[in-house]
Amino acid sequence: MRVNTFMRMMVAVVISVVAAVGLSLPAHAQQEDQKDKQDKQKQEKKQKGQKPAKQEPQQRAQRQQPTQEEQRVQKQQQQQATQQQQRTQRQQEQAAQQQQQQQATQEQQRLLRQQQQTAQQQQQQSATEQERVRRRQGAQTQQVAQQQQAAAQQQRISQQQRQQLNTLQQQRLVLYRQQQQSQDRLWIQRSALLQQQRRTAQYRFQQQYLERRRQQILDQNARSYDYNNDPNFYSAASYRYTRAGRSYQTNQYGADLLRQAVNNGYDEGFQAGQADQQDRWRSGNYQSSYAYQDANYGYTGYYVAQSEYSYYFREGFRRGYEDGYNSRSQYGSYSNGNYSILSAVLSQILNLTNY
Repeated sequence: MRVNTFMRMMVAVVISVVAAVGLSLPAHAQQEDQKDKQDKQKQEKKQKGQKPAKQEPQQRAQRQQPTQEEQRVQKQQQQQATQQQQRTQRQQEQAAQQQQQQQATQEQQRLLRQQQQTAQQQQQQSATEQERVRRRQGAQTQQVAQQQQAAAQQQRISQQQRQQLNTLQQQRLVLYRQQQQSQDRLWIQRSALLQQQRRTAQYRFQQQYLERRRQQILDQNARSYDYNNDPNFYSAASYRYTRAGRSYQTNQYGADLLRQAVNNGYDEGFQAGQADQQDRWRSGNYQSSYAYQDANYGYTGYYVAQSEYSYYFREGFRRGYEDGYNSRSQYGSYSNGNYSILSAVLSQILNLTNY
């Protein structure tokens, strides 16, 4: 019995062991499968971990490729910008050149217009001057023709009038010579006064005036003049003028002598005024001048009375003195070494009327 029990127990153990072994084998196999799977997964993970390391240069190259592309695009954009800037600069240069050319063209046109205007002005001035010369020549020709016509048409005065004129002329010459002697005595007095006043320039001027007067007298005495045979002396009066409310008549040659009296007076007066200015002498002292008191320079003793000549000489002297003292040309001008009165002033002084 005991043996049976033992046997039963052994059978049970064996069955238990077998059962346990039977059960453990699948489990072990399952564990082995799981372990293999885990090893395989680890290996795959390891391989995956090694793959990125191999692919890193390619990825880095791929990351670098966009950077190089950007650089290429940026470089291309820079080139395009440079080209655009160069084109803009060329356009600006072309515009500047065109502007310079336009300015140069405008300047040339302005100079051309200016030259044309200058040429036109010169032509106008030349035409005006030619017209002035033509008119002057025409006036001179007309004046000469009128003088010739007047001389041809002048009537000879009667024998009685000639005798009266001869007597008057002889009286004029006598008075003229007496005046010369009295003026010589006056000069002696004036020269002493000027030296006393230390008016050196005025003394020098009046000394020169006296020399011109003496030379004129010598020339007149050296010439042999016979007014009886001078057709101009007996020509009829053709001019009328008024002085101090009194009317006078004279012929062409008498009128010319009166004009010469005003011009001679202006010339001498201008020099006298300059002399007083140089001496720093007070202005307005022209009446004390020897030349003003004499007033005979240029008088020939014929055609008009000495008083008439002296009056108009002093009229010119006064105006010449004012211009000379004040260094101006209000009444006259300087030409060919002489001071002469303006024609408008001369006409106003004489007021000659041709009839």
